[in-house]
Amino acid sequence: MPGFAQTSDLDAWKKLQEHHVTLGREIILREAIKIDPSRFEKFSRTFNNTADKSEILFDFSKNFIEESTVDLLVQLAKEAQLEKLRDDMFAGEKINFTENRAVYHVALRNVTNEPMQVDGKSVVEDVNQVLEHMKDFSNQVRSAWQCDHPTEQSSETKTLQYWHWSLSRRW
Repeated sequence: MPGFAQTSDLDAWKKLQEHHVTLGREIILREAIKIDPSRFEKFSRTFNNTADKSEILFDFSKNFIEESTVDLLVQLAKEAQLEKLRDDMFAGEKINFTENRAVYHVALRNVTNEPMQVDGKSVVEDVNQVLEHMKDFSNQVRSAWQCDHPTEQSSETKTLQYWHWSLSRRW
């Protein structure tokens, strides 16, 4: 595979699998929480979102992990060159090797309209145009959904309503 190896081929992955077999299946979460009152502090992180000044809490304390698991996960991230891939993604590099294109998912969340380029061309304007189109479409669906008379609704809206009804009955 060009650019990077399959995760399952990495030594760190194999160590993580061994760790799971030898230790991971033995963890009883209720006991781990009772034994270690600082488990939440050890296995949670809060990140500050600079775009909107919000905080994002990642709480892994209720997962089947211990400190050695985290060490192995960090080792896997390093061996997989995750930081380089992240940096390349943010730089608009073509890390999607199957389609030979950038994976600029972060451009969809660029609420501050920071400059973002792929092949020297700004993508901000195109992304904002698509996001505006999605917003318009969503508003149209919502407004059609709220019609007082079923005869005023399009067949597409009725289909969406049926799907919603059908899915809500399943779950």
